[in-house]
Amino acid sequence: GIIPRTIAYIFNETKKRTQSSFEIKVSYLEIYNDTGYDLLDQDHSTKSLLDLPKVQLMENQNEEFVMKNLSIHLAKNEEDALDLLFIGDTNRVVSETPKNDASTRSHCIFIIQIEAQKYGEDVKTISKLHIVDLSGSESAGKDGLEGKRLKEAEYINLSLHYLSQVIDALNKRLKGEKVYVPYRNSMMTMVLRDSLGGNCKTKMIATAVSYTHLRAHETSLHLVCRLLL
Repeated sequence: GIIPRTIAYIFNETKKRTQSSFEIKVSYLEIYNDTGYDLLDQDHSTKSLLDLPKVQLMENQNEEFVMKNLSIHLAKNEEDALDLLFIGDTNRVVSETPKNDASTRSHCIFIIQIEAQKYGEDVKTISKLHIVDLSGSESAGKDGLEGKRLKEAEYINLSLHYLSQVIDALNKRLKGEKVYVPYRNSMMTMVLRDSLGGNCKTKMIATAVSYTHLRAHETSLHLVCRLLL
């Protein structure tokens, strides 16, 4: 998977860069029905998602969004980070739908923060990496969803729509248009503001199972096309 490979790459790179010391911290956020949950609760035991601490977004004086109740864990090595990833994945919401026996019902963000400091210097460089697992869009009618699954699908589709709006607005800004970027429309876009605008670098990977399933992945493919603009 992408996250284990990323973890391995980061720790391999820190070993090579012997002129600096590094501190790597990990958080794992799940956004279910536009509510955030800490997948790495200190209890570290598998439980119902709704029993996990709810994460709240607060804005500080610098107009930066800060996540309250999201735990931060020090990973001293690759094994520590992988263990945390496993704990978080165990707590994720996965349910059976008519088309998928193990469908993810939420968006998840694995957050890696890297603090680097050259020996003999007081300055620290802090970098943050958001690795986002987006749940795919769903058609309530075609997928035969109802009740709880229908509500989940509505939140998934709406959050993807808001993400698309943010990407569209950022593309217009790049072209010189003065437009408002609607980060505040959803929790996901507020959390990812630093990874979408500013001096960040954004990559998106979309997968389609087969040509016959392209319509089911239409929203994901549209998002990729917007990022390429």
